[in-house]
Amino acid sequence: MVTFLAGGTGTPKLLSGADNVFPPERTTVVANTGDDVELGGHLVCPDLDTVLFLDGGELDRETWWGIADDSAATHDELHRLAAAADLQTGPQYLPEAAQTAGRDIARHRRFSGVAEFMHIGDRDRAVHVTRTSLLDAGHSLTEATRKLADAFGLDRRLIPMSDDPVATMIHTPQGPMHFQEWWVGRNGDPTVDDVEFRGGDDASATDAVLSALADPVVVGPSNPITSVGPMLAVEGIPEALAATPVVAVSPFVEDRVFSGPAADLMAGVGREPSTAGVAAAYPFADAFVLDSDDGTDLDRSVVRTDTTLDTEADSERVARAVADALAEVA
Repeated sequence: MVTFLAGGTGTPKLLSGADNVFPPERTTVVANTGDDVELGGHLVCPDLDTVLFLDGGELDRETWWGIADDSAATHDELHRLAAAADLQTGPQYLPEAAQTAGRDIARHRRFSGVAEFMHIGDRDRAVHVTRTSLLDAGHSLTEATRKLADAFGLDRRLIPMSDDPVATMIHTPQGPMHFQEWWVGRNGDPTVDDVEFRGGDDASATDAVLSALADPVVVGPSNPITSVGPMLAVEGIPEALAATPVVAVSPFVEDRVFSGPAADLMAGVGREPSTAGVAAAYPFADAFVLDSDDGTDLDRSVVRTDTTLDTEADSERVARAVADALAEVA
């Protein structure tokens, strides 16, 4: 059994062609939930859903977000109504009092659904409606995720990092904003002064997460700050990682990041935006998989390969390097 920590698109891309190396029925994914938002009353869990749709054979692999060929009639109508009524557009937080009212899992990340700032397809929205309804009926996020995984026919076990709310907040010169506002609503602008995992001090890992982390762990080439960082803020997860073999795949080639805002975020929190900075952020990692062109000298075991993840053949190649690294430390 092997457990992957997943956030963003890096780890899903690694998993997309890894079945011959890590059979789904012997693999668990623990997904970041710091990126989750409540939008128009529905809980949206981007990192859980990317794996849910990937393993369910429904993921839009052009965007690595949402369901392929999904219609967007509801999304389009929301924007038509906002324009016709001359309503405000862009990310709109609900009032401060509403951020701590209602379902606990959505604390500090509640947005209005008026002219929603995230593109959500119609079938995708049905997932969020179902998830939120299960939560309102008394199910935990872990239980709701299990039911959705059954609906999509997953062989791989998929679990959220916690059943408690953790909101990734980006501190900027314009004030704090949720990661989704900063990244999706504002395209990674303004500059990053710091990153806060709000609620992390009160969150704890579930028994399901702790059981999964007793197996060898793979940290995919995800963003160390906003994909993996929220998990490290949850009580029990850092300790579990320190006690089990861990292999991490760098999302950098020396100081060049493959994609996304990892470099800006690492610099914003005072970490070197590079493979060396990732290694410093992951003291629990026993081995790393680095790109063949990455000459970074680390004090831990290293396996090198071409870490490009454009195709399923790429994913299988990197997965085999991960397996080789695990064999050295497990």
